[in-house]
Amino acid sequence: MRSYNPDLTPPWKRSAPVPEVPAEADLVVEEVSTGFCGAVIRCEAGTVTLEDRFGKHRVFPMEPRGFLLEGRVVTLVRPSAGAPKRPTRTASGSIAVPGARARVARAGRIYVEGRHDAELVERVWGDDLRIEGVVVEYLGGIDDLPAIVAEFAPTPDARLGVLVDHLVEGSKESRIASQISSPDVLIVGHPYIDVWEAVKPSSVGIPEWPVIPRGQDWKTGVCQALGWPPDPPAAWQHILSKVHSYKDLRPELLSRVEELIDFVTAP
Repeated sequence: MRSYNPDLTPPWKRSAPVPEVPAEADLVVEEVSTGFCGAVIRCEAGTVTLEDRFGKHRVFPMEPRGFLLEGRVVTLVRPSAGAPKRPTRTASGSIAVPGARARVARAGRIYVEGRHDAELVERVWGDDLRIEGVVVEYLGGIDDLPAIVAEFAPTPDARLGVLVDHLVEGSKESRIASQISSPDVLIVGHPYIDVWEAVKPSSVGIPEWPVIPRGQDWKTGVCQALGWPPDPPAAWQHILSKVHSYKDLRPELLSRVEELIDFVTAP
């Protein structure tokens, strides 16, 4: 929530001088009139282009007092050649903290279904998770999830977040998840049959993920449909190598993982 002084004048409309900040690539700011928050991807001819964490682009004029940077009103200016670079973002879109040490692991955990899920979460959110002290473990499936949760014995000081594949109405996964009810457990999921599909097809260089008939092994079917060698582990390494940041993932996965991190780290 933005703060106001006693005369109720928004901070971006006050006449006091504000800092001028170079609009360098990856600088994360909020445009004051719309509330659009994103990272600078382009600065030219008196305008700046921002990209939010879901890949949406907006172009704004670089007007005086036009942006908020970490809650402070600033004026964006065109960066000069050779100017020192600001800290870049982590793969998840967070501001990088150079030299930050990993926090001692929390009692809370995030569970994901399989190894591929864990590797993808590590690829994008690994830096954030280490700073927050959150450990991600994979289960090898969720058929035994109720027993696993009971064994974990979550408490307000040791919350458990669970990421489930194909968590849609009527699925086996949704029936298993419905058996668990605890204020200290959060179960969320994405609609995809496998986490492979949570990677944007464009990032992998394909037009779309193929639809595989029921009864056929999904990963093997994907390899066959795409003309890849029938080697799912090798296919996954190829897919993972194409993921460089949150921009390579679909929003349905991004929002769910962020939700779990917020839940596990909440005071």
